[in-house]
Amino acid sequence: MKTISNPPKKEWTSLVRRPALELDYLDSTVRNILHRVKTSGDAALIELAQQFDQVTLSELLVTPAELAAAANALPDSLKQAIELAARNIETFHRVQTCTEAPVETMPGVTCWRRSVPIESVGIYVPGGSAPLFSTVLMLAVPARIAGCQTVTMCTPPGKDGTIHPAILYAASISGVTQIWKVGGAQAIAAMAYGTQSIGAVCKIFGPGNQFVTKAKQLINADGIAIDMPAGPSEVLVVADAAADPSFVAADLLAQAEHGADSQVVLLTNHDPLIGKVQSAIQRQLTHLPRQAVAQQALQNSLAIYFSHREDITAFSNAYAPEHLILNTADADVWSSAFTNAGSVFLGPYTPESAGDYASGTNHTLPTNGSARAFSGVSLDSFVKKITYQRISPAGLRNLGPAVEILAEAESLKAHKEAVSVRLKAL
Repeated sequence: MKTISNPPKKEWTSLVRRPALELDYLDSTVRNILHRVKTSGDAALIELAQQFDQVTLSELLVTPAELAAAANALPDSLKQAIELAARNIETFHRVQTCTEAPVETMPGVTCWRRSVPIESVGIYVPGGSAPLFSTVLMLAVPARIAGCQTVTMCTPPGKDGTIHPAILYAASISGVTQIWKVGGAQAIAAMAYGTQSIGAVCKIFGPGNQFVTKAKQLINADGIAIDMPAGPSEVLVVADAAADPSFVAADLLAQAEHGADSQVVLLTNHDPLIGKVQSAIQRQLTHLPRQAVAQQALQNSLAIYFSHREDITAFSNAYAPEHLILNTADADVWSSAFTNAGSVFLGPYTPESAGDYASGTNHTLPTNGSARAFSGVSLDSFVKKITYQRISPAGLRNLGPAVEILAEAESLKAHKEAVSVRLKAL
């Protein structure tokens, strides 16, 4: 990690910038993948699986036999843990269901909204070296609660053409209707535009690497809805003199092991903590199977000392982290000052890993600074809100004259007449 002390504000813009691939290369590569899938469909998916995943596929759809085999392959302890996580996620998201009462904005004028499930959604689940079966639960469970009719899932297969059994088991208990062995930007293209086998969906969800994120941005420009621009994972830890360095190191490594393009940041007002955390990181790294991946991520990561707590708050809000951990003595009080974050973890015994898996909150969160404007996935992400209004004859007498004046002021004569003709009839 790069260590910095009291950087001036003029340097913050460059410090909050995430590591990224060369944009021209990324854009052109993903556009090519989208075009191939859009024009060649299933054939392109099979070719791209060979090219990027080094796997030869004869069938893209996961069969019922594969689902049954996956359930039998998992130990009971893992299945029980997945089921516990699913229950907590359902509990947290089900209370987000709400019915809004009609409101009379003036006598005789009543307005209200109704939540309607999005008919078909697609969820992307990263696989590869770290199969994120927890993402299945985070997306499919609220989709089921919302009432989405079709939940299409794409996830990359391994080199043997199979999908990790935990991903399949999570899908089977959470309401996924179809599972496809398709990964990367080509999966986003398939769900966006449809192929001979995979039906196009109305909205696409799920995190992924920079190729997946770019694909989501590009199909969004074509009018296909997405959850948010969720890219490589990141965490920002705020810690003070009361923090245990081993806790801080563990939280930083938990995100660093996601991928070489992940980023972790430590902010502290206690300068000696940085050295202690760096030492703890080196000790803990030796025990990680994904040590090489974590080390690469750490090369693009930061440890920053600020003398003043106000600067810590301001820098964190400028960074707008996906995950924000407040490992401080007064985390509950200080937390209200942090206004840009995807999800916040308060106190020394609240690891980000709990939110990743089983506390109940959703782990599909805005990254790369988009937490300045985006929220994480919730039940609302899977519904659309339709507004209604009903106006009685008395209500039109009350409201109509103002509408006539407003329409005439905008030179929209037909708008005015739509009211006038009714007032005359009354």
